[in-house]
Amino acid sequence: MEGEKIRKIIHIDMDAFYASIEQRDNPKLKGKPIIVGGPPNTRSVVATCSYEARKYGIHSAMSSNLAAKLCPHAIFVSSHFDVYRKVSKQIRDIFKDYTDLVEPLSLDEAFLDVTMNKKNISSATTIAMEIKQRIQKITELTASAGVSINKFIAKVASDFNKPDGLTVVPPFKVLNFIEKLDIGKFYGIGKVTEQKMRKIGINTGADLKKLELNKLVKLFGKVGKFYYNISRGIDNRPVNPNWIRKSLGSEITLKIDIDNIEEITDILWKIALKLEKQLKKLNLKGKTVNLKIRYYDFETLTRSITLYKPIYKAEDIISDVKLLLNKTDAGLKKVRLLGISISKFENDNIIKKTYSLFDTH
Repeated sequence: MEGEKIRKIIHIDMDAFYASIEQRDNPKLKGKPIIVGGPPNTRSVVATCSYEARKYGIHSAMSSNLAAKLCPHAIFVSSHFDVYRKVSKQIRDIFKDYTDLVEPLSLDEAFLDVTMNKKNISSATTIAMEIKQRIQKITELTASAGVSINKFIAKVASDFNKPDGLTVVPPFKVLNFIEKLDIGKFYGIGKVTEQKMRKIGINTGADLKKLELNKLVKLFGKVGKFYYNISRGIDNRPVNPNWIRKSLGSEITLKIDIDNIEEITDILWKIALKLEKQLKKLNLKGKTVNLKIRYYDFETLTRSITLYKPIYKAEDIISDVKLLLNKTDAGLKKVRLLGISISKFENDNIIKKTYSLFDTH
């Protein structure tokens, strides 16, 4: 807005982070289609894959079995999160040389606000270039960067010229950039919403911009206001170094699809016990219980219930989960994944990150 200082935001996104580290640490894997995740026939999914594997249509969260079919000569590699975390810290240490306003989204990406920076460099583009060069020198890995006036545009821009890309969207190009942007590239618009938008003729940012606020809210609920703003290049969210995730969850991928409701309930009870342990450790209680189910055909759904009083005990969690289970087709359709998460914590500022526990049962 007029009179406000234009922000300089950078989004750094490492290129195929886990896979690139595996290739770096094992030269025999360089240039080959590698998949980080459990091997086929183990009910595993792809954590990430190299760019060589992506050419075959392989992507994160795809089943390892399907990935193997798409690329029979792909090499499956076990994950090494201790190494990934170590490299991630090296990268974040580089960020801190420029600004303390760093908001990590995961091990391999983060927002940086360099409007005022420690090195007094006036150009955010120069900073992004320096960071990319230093990351490559220190870690032998490449990163892609997006540079613009807010988080939304910087995030979208970082994905434009991967790998090893740098896309800059200056203030005077923001509206043109958004208007030409395919709706499928909009960060924050998922596949279901994308399909809904395309059905009503929204295929680009320009199409989205034509809809008035009240129309978007009517079509998409509260998030309609967000769509209204981003179609106009408006995103006032600050880069928050103390950004808080507000859920704690655990899920299990089953070795065999099951439809026995007693067995399903037994597995959910084990998940609830694990959650109780974590909640107790963090001194957390939550009011919202969420159930996640993925059927044999990969259809995924969630059901949730919000309570009057916060809970943390497994017996209370499973009691509400059973109610939610009745609102699904579990028992009629075979299930391959079960998960529970707790949110709407009694004291939201206690938890500083999301704890996700993934197991194979």
